[in-house]
Amino acid sequence: MISETQILEKIYAGFIAKAIGVRLGAPVEPTIWSYERVRDTYGEVTEYLRDFKNFAADDDTNGPVYFIRALRDYGLQCTAEDVGKIWLNYAAEEHGMYWWGGFGISTEHTAYKNLQAGITAPMSGAIATNGTTVAEQIGGQIFIDSWGWVNPGNPQRAADMSAMAASVAHDGDGLNGARFCAAAIAAAFEAGSIEEIVEIALGTIDPNSTYAKVCSAVIAFHKANPDDWRACRDMLNAEWGYDRYPGVCHIIPNAGVTIMSILYGQGSVPRTAEIATMASWDTDCNAGNAAAIVGTFQGLDPSWDKYRKPINDFLVASGIVGSINIVDIPSFARELTVLALQLAGRDVPELWREDMTRRGLRFDFDLPGSTHGFRTEGFNQVSLKHSAERHVEGSRGSLEILLDRLERGQGARVFWKPFYRRSDFDDERYRPMFSPVVDAGQTVRFKLWLDPWNGDGHLRVAPYVRRTVSGAIEETGAWVVPSSEGWQEFEFVVPDGVEAIDEVGISIEYFGRLKFLGRLFLADFTVSGPGHLEIDPKVETQEWGAISRFTWNRGHWTKQFGRIHGHAANDADIWTGHYYARDLVVSADIEPLAGASHMVTARVQGTGRFYAAGFENGEVVILRQDFGKTVLARAQFTPEPGQTYAIALEAHGTTLTLSVDGKALLTASDDTFAYGMSGLRLGQPGRMAISRFSVAEN
Repeated sequence: MISETQILEKIYAGFIAKAIGVRLGAPVEPTIWSYERVRDTYGEVTEYLRDFKNFAADDDTNGPVYFIRALRDYGLQCTAEDVGKIWLNYAAEEHGMYWWGGFGISTEHTAYKNLQAGITAPMSGAIATNGTTVAEQIGGQIFIDSWGWVNPGNPQRAADMSAMAASVAHDGDGLNGARFCAAAIAAAFEAGSIEEIVEIALGTIDPNSTYAKVCSAVIAFHKANPDDWRACRDMLNAEWGYDRYPGVCHIIPNAGVTIMSILYGQGSVPRTAEIATMASWDTDCNAGNAAAIVGTFQGLDPSWDKYRKPINDFLVASGIVGSINIVDIPSFARELTVLALQLAGRDVPELWREDMTRRGLRFDFDLPGSTHGFRTEGFNQVSLKHSAERHVEGSRGSLEILLDRLERGQGARVFWKPFYRRSDFDDERYRPMFSPVVDAGQTVRFKLWLDPWNGDGHLRVAPYVRRTVSGAIEETGAWVVPSSEGWQEFEFVVPDGVEAIDEVGISIEYFGRLKFLGRLFLADFTVSGPGHLEIDPKVETQEWGAISRFTWNRGHWTKQFGRIHGHAANDADIWTGHYYARDLVVSADIEPLAGASHMVTARVQGTGRFYAAGFENGEVVILRQDFGKTVLARAQFTPEPGQTYAIALEAHGTTLTLSVDGKALLTASDDTFAYGMSGLRLGQPGRMAISRFSVAEN
């Protein structure tokens, strides 16, 4: 039986490989980039085609991050209807997450509108509902990798679960693509060869389907021409090309490229992703799918290094949960491993179980080569990599900080980024949104161990945080010379402030006479405890379609005269705070400007699951939204025009309390939601202005 550590490492490898393939293929997506244009412009692709400050979100990775949450929100026996709720709950309408190419054009856009209209899955994606052209586009396979990873060694169940999940938007060969790719990933955990993986995966789909036939054609061509992938690509273009299949991005030609890349890549993630990229058609999708399968099979390998290093264990998603959108790949791999163990009926390590809903961070550097997205800024003599040489108990590694011949006055910052701004990106792919992962009042802990090789010992460090608007560095502890005798623990409380924090780490400075050469090891980095945030709209920026520190769904959210201004044609929300915040008080100074619904929200678990309280239809109300509204408490209250009200919603255990201007007006009890984000809501058409917003966790 494959061990829990092996499962974790295979998932980690597969997800990194998926990220590599997507990042490599994205710059030459169709339709402008034809096969000939890619060939004539780049020749043999052997490196990333474009550098990115940070690679922004992509639908190919959004799906694997978010859709698998059906197992968490609705249980291990979740249905297609449940996955459809995940689509509605975690996607902002017509921005982020999917390609919003239009109803009847984009399969995902079409399925989303069907779900909104009350057409539940699987009918939301059925051929009977949408027609074959829409149902058989490529999305059936590009979002399903996680369903393979949570079924290690069980390709049949992976195929069945992936088809269930894909049926939200797809049917026909769209479901065959889901079955094939998920089954291939599940088989890759234990298979002895690439050919065995392909054979097992094909065994889970209809052998008479067009999907099976294009795969068989590639397999036969590969056997006859094992060293010429371009000849195979020519065969695909002639017999299975885009001209033969309707729609924007049909699954069949791309299935041919995917299996071609897997076979001709010969078990190498770099070569597999390169072939899929050079073959054109849907390059990021095909390279991502193929690399995920091969990466799970191959496992982490030094041959990936030039592609792996820029990934740096970091991925961006673009759902509506700002803290989930900052993806630490080792942590996400651990979450998938927990689900895999649960589905197999196996015991789950308690610490891993706690990680699933952790209000904070836990970076253990346990996985081979893991960096957890740490970065360095300053003099370039400071560089980072994973080390297996030194580690704390319970881990197999640490972050090694190389300090290369620092002279007096030189140094750098080593940090993790808990928040991102639009300026952190140089592309606009799938418009991500972020809320800070770390807030004031939380406790940061980590361990350091100095290994000096040359110098006179005068190397010192200080913990710090950085403010995102001003860029101000705030030292949160004294400058000290780290111990060279063993692990030394550091701890500080994140300080209050009106700006969000976008760096948490250590400042390093050398002030000796001799050049310093040595290493500093960092391990066991955690952020824990309740936090609090105070948002002054005058400090925030209007960006990513709304207001910094907030994610949003519908409506028009702007800054006007130093206040947040919300304007809705139906209902609209913005959110901030951590997804796993629990007991708290959400408060805001709100001036109702038009309409009959002006509220704050708490324990928000998506667009359709939350508590809200405030003014609605001439009353004060506390309500629960769970894909349908339930009023938990109400009383008569008519807001006065032109008046600003301090509205506060306290959630403590199962008790909800609404206060207006410091006076408790309503109390209700409900145990549906134990944690979630906080925000502002217009439940009906209208406008409001907000001059202050705060969240205080208990």
